[in-house]
Amino acid sequence: MSQLYFASSIGKKKPVTVNNQNTACPFCQTSELQNIIEMDESIILLKNKYPTLQKTLQLVLIETDDCFGNLSFYDKKHLYKLLKFGIRHWLKLEKDPQYQSVIFYKNHGPLSGGTIRHPHMQIVALEDVDYKSKIEPKYFQGVEIYKDNSVEFNISSFPIMGFREFNVKLFDMEKVETMGDCIQTAVRFLVDNPESKCDSYNLFFYNMGEYIVCKIVARYVVSPLFVGFMIPQVANDIERTAEKVKEDFLHL
Repeated sequence: MSQLYFASSIGKKKPVTVNNQNTACPFCQTSELQNIIEMDESIILLKNKYPTLQKTLQLVLIETDDCFGNLSFYDKKHLYKLLKFGIRHWLKLEKDPQYQSVIFYKNHGPLSGGTIRHPHMQIVALEDVDYKSKIEPKYFQGVEIYKDNSVEFNISSFPIMGFREFNVKLFDMEKVETMGDCIQTAVRFLVDNPESKCDSYNLFFYNMGEYIVCKIVARYVVSPLFVGFMIPQVANDIERTAEKVKEDFLHL
């Protein structure tokens, strides 16, 4: 099986706070949250109140108590703690034989596909779908920005959807901090760089066995070539982009 089924009746009940200041943010009302799995100060993992995907377990990872926070500005201590927390729960759930695979991702901004502005990630365990069946290692190859024995940071030469996609490959789980630095660098380049003209992005995590990957995807209006024909496009200036990220944004 390669597709999910969306429960429309549940989806209609979901609150929307992206570009909607009149709706109260459910993640700000900490005392009213239910089905909490684990808390670490302002980081909270809980079951999704609106499980719109059938035959799945949907979890929400609230990143911070700052409703207008942005991963690009998290201090290093919080960034590292958040990533370790999320990766730990993601990989733990992957070991459950009840699920074919487990996806871990983040939406940010009006074009990212999210409905809640408050910074959060999602972990979704899939009973019948294996996301890896359509994922190829080439999607994580690209022009190098940074590399050491534990981490590789690049801009994709073979993007899944197209244009600018950054990859951070982690080969040593003891070096999550370096991975976090590279992820934050990519996000800063996208949202703080006037050339990018980007206010939306996604983070997607993949477990490739020998390594895990975080793919950072700039979100714009989706190309009709991808929507209609699944043909991705790659920018013809990724070498220049890699150099700019390395020179102006990367601080390791």
